[in-house]
Amino acid sequence: MREPLTTTTGAEMPVAAEWPPEFEKVLREHLPLLPAGEQLAPDAQLSAIGLDSLSIVQLLITLEDTFAVEIPDELLSVRTFATAGALWTAISGLLG
Repeated sequence: MREPLTTTTGAEMPVAAEWPPEFEKVLREHLPLLPAGEQLAPDAQLSAIGLDSLSIVQLLITLEDTFAVEIPDELLSVRTFATAGALWTAISGLLG
């Protein structure tokens, strides 16, 4: 089980809920600059750890397949893909 979601400064992060291991596994596959043993903080800037425009497209498809959701156009924004916490909040909001 994951540790509770916190920011890199130790403050609690307002996200929908703890994300499941599947979310982190999928996300890590698209973050080439995140060392394998390093914790993925909810407020980590995904672009700083390797998420680029091509990776976003690939990640989007994988997340839709993994969680059996369709991410609507209004969620396809820089803000949604800015941090792990923001992305999980968007995905978890689509889960029934």
